Amino acid sequence: MSGLEYIESSVVDNLAVIELNRPRQLNSLNRKMVSEIVEAMEEYDRDNHVRVIVLTGKGRAFSAGADIDEMTNDNPISLELLNQFADWDRLALIKKPIIGAVNGFVFGGGFELALCCDLLITAGGTEFAFPEVGLGVMPGAGGTQRLTKLVGRTKALEWLWTGERISAEMALAHGIINKIVVPELLMEETMKFAAKLAKQPPLSLRLIKDSVNKAVDYPLYEGMQYERKNFYLLFGSEDQKEGMNAFIEKRKPDYHGK
Repeated sequence: MSGLEYIESSVVDNLAVIELNRPRQLNSLNRKMVSEIVEAMEEYDRDNHVRVIVLTGKGRAFSAGADIDEMTNDNPISLELLNQFADWDRLALIKKPIIGAVNGFVFGGGFELALCCDLLITAGGTEFAFPEVGLGVMPGAGGTQRLTKLVGRTKALEWLWTGERISAEMALAHGIINKIVVPELLMEETMKFAAKLAKQPPLSLRLIKDSVNKAVDYPLYEGMQYERKNFYLLFGSEDQKEGMNAFIEKRKPDYHGK
């Protein structure tokens, strides 16, 4: 992937790695950077060779938040016409698993970006926060919504109103992240977990993600009907036949995402 200014991307085996690459600015997110992240995600989502996408940041922080200098002179009309959050909305359309490997500071827009990942593996000592209230604003890329759905109304209000930092241990206790590892092993452990997922049948992963995302918003009955249709759909796949035949024949399955 060429012409990238603010991120780096690569494919290792069948794992795509996207790295935020503004370490001197603690990977603060400007609009061009978000656009590059989204376009890279979409390209890997279409690439049949890629099974899992890993998102991380170079340097001592995943992302300290949005680039404030870029927003200082904005007004309601300029923001409406710019429609910058349309890029963020596209992240929710990525079908493949997205694993975030985060460290250091995960603040503001960086926290919102982390919450767009499906699973988060975190280095010990990492801190999360939504400090926007201290700037007279609030999260605008889904932070109030995704955090509330994860931790509930009262805890979300506490953290959003105060802007207080959330330790990795607290984030784990409240289900924001999946695992804490020592900083030196963050990428090794993340890639190991991503490789484990990459061995699973891709269509199953895709439709499981689709169904779980619906579970967040749908009432139980409607969610179960949606799940059922995805369950039926997988019985039209080659991977389903391969998986069941491999089980009967007592061998390891070889999945191709078809």
